[in-house]
Amino acid sequence: MSERVFERTVPFFDMAAELAAVRADVDAAIRRVLDAGVFIGGPEVEALERALAPVAGARRVVGVSSGTDALVAALMALGVGPGAEVVTTPLSFFATAGAPARLGARVVFADIDDATLTLDPARAAAATGARTAAVIPVHLFGRPAPMPAVPAPIVEDAAQSLGAAPVRGAAATYSFFPTKNLGALGDAGAVATDDDALADRIALLRNQGARPKYHHVAVGGNFRLDALQAAVLRAKLPHLAAWTAARRAHAARYRALLAAVAPPELRLPPDDPACVWHQFVIRAPRRDALRAHLAAAGVATEIYYPSPLHLQPCFADLGYRPGSLPVAERACAEVLALPIHPALPAEAPAYVVDAIAAFYR
Repeated sequence: MSERVFERTVPFFDMAAELAAVRADVDAAIRRVLDAGVFIGGPEVEALERALAPVAGARRVVGVSSGTDALVAALMALGVGPGAEVVTTPLSFFATAGAPARLGARVVFADIDDATLTLDPARAAAATGARTAAVIPVHLFGRPAPMPAVPAPIVEDAAQSLGAAPVRGAAATYSFFPTKNLGALGDAGAVATDDDALADRIALLRNQGARPKYHHVAVGGNFRLDALQAAVLRAKLPHLAAWTAARRAHAARYRALLAAVAPPELRLPPDDPACVWHQFVIRAPRRDALRAHLAAAGVATEIYYPSPLHLQPCFADLGYRPGSLPVAERACAEVLALPIHPALPAEAPAYVVDAIAAFYR
């Protein structure tokens, strides 16, 4: 394949190409659900839960409606509510902090590690106190975060890192948003845990706290995973290992090529054999100018995340100000994600790196 293919565009994510590779299996899975007529829960969801458990490295997996609801259900099952505090990172998707806030907990942010961009375990431990009901490290961009040494339960936000590491905390939560490493055709999520009692509690809460039907022993929510999404995920799951290998190959190629041409001001993500490379995120002090240059060259990029969570308007009452968490704030001004999806042609990283090198020349 010649580089002329990339002269017009290198898409950040190619849903059509990914789906084309598994279309026959996905179509058969959808037909199976339509023929069975069971659309909420049922055998498809149960089979997916069993198949996901070894991938997540846990005894039990409970399918839920989204990655956000996975966090909400896990925290609810652990008793997080008003009066509690939850310690987490300021560099993540909003749901990491939004989920405990929805339950009435006070969110306490601790700064991140400057190299890995994940929650700094020492800072997280220092931020815990008598009211800490949970700590949420985020396995950001597919990289396993270190677990802080804290007495409170740890809920791992593993939305971006399926298969990167086994569950080490009380539970790990996953998202199957369409652009994730394992993506549904809509919203879907899961909670993994080695604790049977916790898994049973989450399964209860996802279905309005009813057991049996119309007998509500707890106030839960509608966090159920529908059978169509479960069937689609089952069809795609056998391909996950190959897709992860492709992501790792692209990451290795980026790292090798960028190391040869990048100036000192451009920082590469640290290598990690466990990382499943949901994103390949570089750091550039002149990030916005570089992004504009890449766009002009036809290279799509994204910013994860443009503003840290502690400075979001909805958390103004927590009292954080610019400068409160300087490592995360600086990262948000510099991070830039390059295309790394499994369908990315093998020649594309070289084209992207050539465009980056041209910017610095």
